[in-house]
Amino acid sequence: MAAINLSSSLRLIAIFSPKITLQTPSPSSPNFTLSNPFPSISLKTNTSKRLSALTAVKKLSEAEPSSVPVENSELSGVFPSNSGVYAVYDESDELQFIGISRNIAASVLSHRKSVPELCYKVKVGVVDEPDRTALTQAWKSWMEEHIAATGNVPPGNASGNATWVKKIQKKQDIRLTPGRHVKLTVPLEDLIDRLVKESKVVAFIKGSRSAPQCGFSQRVVGILDGEGVDFESVDVLDEEHNQGLRETLKSYSNWPTFPQVYVNGELLGGCDILSSMYEKGELTTLLKK
Repeated sequence: MAAINLSSSLRLIAIFSPKITLQTPSPSSPNFTLSNPFPSISLKTNTSKRLSALTAVKKLSEAEPSSVPVENSELSGVFPSNSGVYAVYDESDELQFIGISRNIAASVLSHRKSVPELCYKVKVGVVDEPDRTALTQAWKSWMEEHIAATGNVPPGNASGNATWVKKIQKKQDIRLTPGRHVKLTVPLEDLIDRLVKESKVVAFIKGSRSAPQCGFSQRVVGILDGEGVDFESVDVLDEEHNQGLRETLKSYSNWPTFPQVYVNGELLGGCDILSSMYEKGELTTLLKK
């Protein structure tokens, strides 16, 4: 197989208060779940839209808590897979952590697995216009409300606390060729076939896994990250290292759109199929095989 090079980047958000040092969750892993912090969306945000999105989010004190199911497979039926802010409470109804996520259900699942003793109830605020500014402002609003009411920062948001927010280096994206000016000795379709058959899960997406360039690709990355599966990602828009991939892959898979997800050497489908299987709990079962 032609050389497969790897490259990736991890971007983190930091918010500072003049009086209190907070640990800000980053919207891309399930734990502040930013696969880039906010992939395909321009940082030049329409102010009126952002304010409208924020007013749609209830105050922390007004949001109704939902109990976290004992069975992880039931989480997707209780919590939305939308972007937004969420607050996690322990068995004594003490607030432990306020986070933001590109996939709230995936974030809650991650916390349930890592700190089950602290994750009993969760309040959720879905952000309708989920760019980076809107999400961080929603998080800041809930944090300020809690601090004003109690005088304390939630334990999980305290500076230096690594229980809830872990800085995870994302796996690098696959490059199928050394570069567009290097002549391939193996047909591109053969490289695709070899990658698909030698990997447990492969996601062909628009953009990198750290910075997806469309909402569907962002959704796919969020779901796979939330499942905790080790998967390979290939950027179909990378014309430098994956030139001709989009058209070749359409022919290889007989599937006209992207993203495309392969599991155990077979095409699973795109974002809609993956989302449906995830919400029904079928994806978890498939990935265990």
